[in-house]
Amino acid sequence: MRIALVSLAAVAAAAVATPAMANEARIEARTGLIWNGSDSEAVAGVAAGYDYDFGDKFFVGIEGSADKILTDDTRVSWGAGGRAGVKVFPGSKLYAAANWQSKPCRYCNSAVGVGGGWQQDLGQKIYAKVEYKHQLIGDNTPDADLGLVGVGVKF
Repeated sequence: MRIALVSLAAVAAAAVATPAMANEARIEARTGLIWNGSDSEAVAGVAAGYDYDFGDKFFVGIEGSADKILTDDTRVSWGAGGRAGVKVFPGSKLYAAANWQSKPCRYCNSAVGVGGGWQQDLGQKIYAKVEYKHQLIGDNTPDADLGLVGVGVKF
């Protein structure tokens, strides 16, 4: 117990001594299109994440998501992943992203997505973003591409 209290006190002291950084939580609504060689469908979803600053220019972040292909016989696909990037201009983030996505239907396969995006502040708390991911599906299932646009709120 003593070790836990001393550790907690050390973390609190470090947090107070550290200069304020723009680490931020975010939540967004998004929509877009998923396509492969033969089909394309609309997608809608939500995502939440947290970005950690590394100096004035660089950041890394984590993200969880829930997306639905807007057709019959599909279900919500849950995702977990991260992103890393650079702050190009004030209020602008350019990033590479990767995530794991659960199965969007009963007989589908889960996927690993790799891609990137641009996030732009529209004010102090509101942002918009565009993102592209190539989904590596496997098991002889064609890979898919996903293009998303979103609007979110930062905390």
